[in-house]
Amino acid sequence: MTDSKPLDGKLALLTGASRGIGAATAETLARAGAHVVLVARTATALEEVEERIHDAGGTATIAPLDLTEGESIPRLAAAVAERWQKLDILVLNAAMLGSLTPVEHIDPREYARVLTLNVGSNHALIAAFDPLLRKADRADVIAVTSSVGHEPRAFWGAYGSSKAALENLLGAYADETEHTGRIRVHIVDPGATRTRMRALAFPGEEPESVKPPDVVAEFIVQRVTADVPSGERVRVES
Repeated sequence: MTDSKPLDGKLALLTGASRGIGAATAETLARAGAHVVLVARTATALEEVEERIHDAGGTATIAPLDLTEGESIPRLAAAVAERWQKLDILVLNAAMLGSLTPVEHIDPREYARVLTLNVGSNHALIAAFDPLLRKADRADVIAVTSSVGHEPRAFWGAYGSSKAALENLLGAYADETEHTGRIRVHIVDPGATRTRMRALAFPGEEPESVKPPDVVAEFIVQRVTADVPSGERVRVES
C-alpha cells in the first residue's frame, strides 16, 4: 500500500455503478488501488465504466443483475466469496426515484418498487455480504441517502420515506457492529449533484449549477481512507 494507492489490495463492490455517483465512485476507488465489482442492470453501460477503469490502469469486474430479482444477491455474494473470500468496501448506491406526488396520490405498486430497491435490496446486500465484510481486516459500508430522508419535503414522500428507512437500517447496523471494531458504516448525503436522477427531479435546473459526481466520489474515498467513526451521517457540500 502506498499513499497514491491507499486501497491497494482491497475489494470494493458498488451498486448503481453504471452512471452518475456510482460510476464516478467506482473509477475513483479503482484509481486508489481497489479492485471494483460493478453492479447494475445494464451490461453495456457497465462495460463502458470497466473500460474507463482499465484505460486508467485500474481493475474491475462487471456483475450485471437486477437487485430486486429473486436470488440475484445471494448468488452474487456466493460468487464473490468463491473468488475473493472477503469484501472490504460495500457501496449501496442503487436507487429509484419514483413519482414526485402528494402522499395521497402515491401509486401503491410504484411505492412497493421504490421500497423494494431502496430498502429491501440494500438489506439483502448487507445480509448476504456481512460474513465477507467480517472477514476483512477493516470493512466500510457506505449508504448513499438524500436530504429528504432526514427532512421531509412536499411531494417527496415515497422516495423520502425509503431513504429515511435506509438511514435507520444502516444506523442500527452501525450500532450492532461497532463492538467488532472492524466494520464502519457511513451514511452519505451527496447533496445537489449532477446526476440523471437529479435531472428527472429538477428538469428546469441548469446542470452546471450543481457539482459533478466526481466530488461525491472523492468524498467517499476520503471517508474510507480516513480515521472516522462508524454510524455518522455526513453531507457532501459543494
